[in-house]
Amino acid sequence: MENPSFERARALLKSTPLVDGHNDLPWALRSLPGVDETRSAAFEVDLTKPQPELHTDFPRLRAGGLGMQFWSVYVPCRLSGDAAVTAVVQQAELVHTLAAQYPSQLRIVGTAAEARAAFAEGRIASMLGAEGGHSINSSLGVLRALYRLGVRYMTLTHNDNTPWADSATDEPAAGGLTDFGREVVREMNRIGMLVDLSHVAATTMRDALDVAEAPVIFSHSSCRAVADHPRNVPDDVLRRLPGNGGVCMVTFVPSFVSKAAVEWDHALKDAMTAAGLRHSDLTARKEFADTWDGPPRPKAALSDVVAHVEHAREVAGVDHIGIGGDYDGVDELPAGLEDVSGYPNLFAALLDRGWTEEDCAKLAGENVLRALTDAEDYAAKQ
Repeated sequence: MENPSFERARALLKSTPLVDGHNDLPWALRSLPGVDETRSAAFEVDLTKPQPELHTDFPRLRAGGLGMQFWSVYVPCRLSGDAAVTAVVQQAELVHTLAAQYPSQLRIVGTAAEARAAFAEGRIASMLGAEGGHSINSSLGVLRALYRLGVRYMTLTHNDNTPWADSATDEPAAGGLTDFGREVVREMNRIGMLVDLSHVAATTMRDALDVAEAPVIFSHSSCRAVADHPRNVPDDVLRRLPGNGGVCMVTFVPSFVSKAAVEWDHALKDAMTAAGLRHSDLTARKEFADTWDGPPRPKAALSDVVAHVEHAREVAGVDHIGIGGDYDGVDELPAGLEDVSGYPNLFAALLDRGWTEEDCAKLAGENVLRALTDAEDYAAKQ
């Protein structure tokens, strides 16, 4: 017999669009064995059928009740300059190709209103999120071009600093944002692109909030007070979100949500540093972890994610929280949230803890759609 709260969660996600802030399927497709990265990877895999090597396919997306996805057009930090620009454009094209290949499933949208319309018609509304400000090669022209390609947020950094913004996982260089970094934030506000503060240093978060005239988001970050990882958001920043109108989209990444996993990750970083390797290099990190003789990586649980969602609600308020799973961007996820079919499990757990359906709807997508609308309205007045 199904849990009544699970059935309530499923019903909720049929009436309210569930907006996920971050899914790395485009890079996961590009990275599959035998794929020519200079061509579209979209045709290599039939996403209408179960794809056990991925976290994402259409049967599981439908089971999970997803209504809108920010598809990450991610560029690793090992690519820089013109190569990074080429890669981000290729990634954007891949998402457009996916939408063209599966028109009954996906629809590229450019506004919150278009997203709601696509959801009402049974499509998964699709926007693009550029993960890593290095992908614009310090060019506001490239930033504007990405907007034309459907990119509706840009993460100011990835794991390494950009020349104009400090990352959470690199050594401080700018002390937050440089003058050009502040110009980037202002230009994003002007054109209606959300400023994404996941991955950036706390100093960069604070500088961006000082400059931003439109809502910011964290597309996939959790709470530093619950799990002390530099990728998470400090309470003083969470407390500023109501004044900005922004949204912290809580992620499911085990090394960000589980205290035990955070401690394990710190030990891994120390071991990598001793071996002369950079923990922020995702490829090097995976290769090292696979052969490391340290303790086994702790598992995360759905309850860990619940703890972050409830802390973010307590500090920032129920109007400033959302969901950013990071599916297909990590090797494994918490029990109950192993793939994109798991979203109802999270909402069922919150309903069991006394959350109202109205509050769950805000978390699911109403908050980030409101933030997107506010950013659009600000841009229209410029």
